[in-house]
Order: sequence, then C-alpha cells, then structure tokens
Amino acid sequence: MYPSASPRVNELTPEERAIYATLNPERMPQHVAIIMDGNGRWAKQRSLKRFLGHQQGAKSVQQVMVTASRIGLPWLTLYAFSVENNLRRPPAEVNFLMLLLKSYLESNVQRMMDNNVRLQSIGRVQELPGGVQEQLRLAREVTAHNTGTTLTLALNYSGRSELVDAFRELASEIESRHLAPERIFEEDIRRHLYTAHMPDPDLVMRTSGEMRISNFLLWQIANTEIIVTRRLWPDFRGINLLETIADLQRKEQRRDENSEDVTQEKRRLKRR
Repeated sequence: MYPSASPRVNELTPEERAIYATLNPERMPQHVAIIMDGNGRWAKQRSLKRFLGHQQGAKSVQQVMVTASRIGLPWLTLYAFSVENNLRRPPAEVNFLMLLLKSYLESNVQRMMDNNVRLQSIGRVQELPGGVQEQLRLAREVTAHNTGTTLTLALNYSGRSELVDAFRELASEIESRHLAPERIFEEDIRRHLYTAHMPDPDLVMRTSGEMRISNFLLWQIANTEIIVTRRLWPDFRGINLLETIADLQRKEQRRDENSEDVTQEKRRLKRR
C-alpha cells in the first residue's frame, strides 16, 4: 500500500484553486516525475551567469513542492543531478551545484516539515561530496515520519546505472539462492531498482521543450504519459504543475473516448 497525502486545497492560491477545481479527483496522478531543464538557457536569455539560473531553479523546486503537498500528490520525483552532469559539466559548475544542493537541503527542511513532506533520494548518492551526503541524511531523518508528499531527488542518477546496480544485486541473489534463469521475472528486477518502494510515474514532464528522456527512469516509464512544455524550469510554478495535470487528464479522457468508440464499432460489426 502506497502512502496517500491529504490535500490542503484551501492553501492553494486563487489561481491554483481555479485550475484544481477543473480536475477529476478520481483521476489524479499518484506519481509525477519532472525533468527540470532550462536553468542555463534562462540565465543566458537574461545575460546572467549560469549559477543565477540554477539559483532560480532551486526556488522553483520549493514552489512546486509546496503545491504538490497542497493537492495531496503522493509522489513527486525531481531529476536534480545526473551522472552525466557530474562527468560533463565544468568542475566549477558542479561544485556550485553541490553547494546549492547543500544549501537547499539546509534551508528547506522546515518548509518540508511545515508541508508534511518526506524527503528521499535515488541515485549513486555515495559518490557525492561528504557534506552533501551528510545534509541529505539529516534531511531524510528529520522528515522520515511525515505522511504527505514524498519528494524524491534523483541525485547523481542515471537510468542505465540504476539498471546496472539492480542487475548486480539480482546476480548476487541468484547466486546465493541458486535460482534457475527461467525463474527470473520482471518483478525480480523491479525489486532491486532504486524505486522499488514507489509506484511507476503516471506522468513524466520535461521543461524547456526538449524532446529527450535524458536517461531518466528508463525501466519505470514504459507505460508513462510524457508531456513536454517549452517553459524553462526557473519560470515553472505550482500553477504550471496543475496545468500539466489538467493536460494529462484531457489526454486520458480522449484515450478513453477513443477506446469506447472502438469497442462500440466492434460490437456493431459483430451484430451484422
């Protein structure tokens, strides 16, 4: 049984409540995952240093997290820092991102507590700087008993690395239990994923207009709806999260209507 957050709709802004009122409460997603993209372009468009784009992007994380908690979204996963970021970005930028992450964790624990948000992480966190690991551990411990939205930060994460780690654990299990290959099923792989404790995403959203998955949750999104917005992440707000959920529900409604049309046509042909 997955945790279910209690909505605090009365705390939404009037504009957010107007959009929330149009949503079907029975079709709310359980898990939204976001590829946060566009910090650098946001800064470049304003002739600012890239680090200012990252700072503004951290503020967007705060606002989206609060709105998610207010609507009772059980799971929110944010792609914060990839293995590729760690390997390909200039060292000075990586160092700044690590300082920004540490600062975010330090300054937002109280906000998480105020909003009943539980913090978790996925990825090869053990490869992050010691100070970041320690602050992440503290934030997770402090928020561990919260029962609202679970905010998962994908840190030093890679979908392929996740599968490698899962297969290594599964290989060790196979060896220790002397399992025959034909007794290995999808569920056995899923149990060893970083995300084994959470449902697969109902929605993956990417900002900045790029049509790429970027090595994110490769196993988990096999049947997930993907929505891309041209809005850059630093300009993304809680109201945009609600707009994206509304878009998801419209897509699902159209799909249901098309499925019903096909079913009716088959019945009509069968009666001939």
